[in-house]
Amino acid sequence: MSHSREMTAEEASREGVKTYYEQMANGEKKYKMLGDDGSYYCRTAASSEGAWQNSHVHHQVTEHYFVQSGWIAYAACAEKDQAASVSILKAGDHVIVPPGVQHNVYMAPHSVIHTIKFGANTAGDWHASPELDQFTRNLTESELLGRFAER
Repeated sequence: MSHSREMTAEEASREGVKTYYEQMANGEKKYKMLGDDGSYYCRTAASSEGAWQNSHVHHQVTEHYFVQSGWIAYAACAEKDQAASVSILKAGDHVIVPPGVQHNVYMAPHSVIHTIKFGANTAGDWHASPELDQFTRNLTESELLGRFAER
């Protein structure tokens, strides 16, 4: 028989899991759990206004996004000179991002996602992708819904 109870941050830390809260400049709220092995779980709640996150790439980490509520736009580009693709993910949808794929997420207002990161060198394997940022920063919410939503 299993036993479930609330755990303090100190107890979790003794078990190799650290908990963090982060308020992003774009208004998102991130609730994180990081394992001593570098694994990562994050619940992200968007603010009342939609916003792009920062484009990035991982060289050794796999990232898995799950949409709990609302919707997100997922932009990805496997190679620097390749055109980016954009897809709209709704509640219940998910996407797995393998190492080496530049990507970014637009969080629609009040959306909630869950992100899991795992693989070698998880903690330091986040690298900015300014090329993809140049593309995503120009896409507005109305354009995302007009050009990339399923019809």
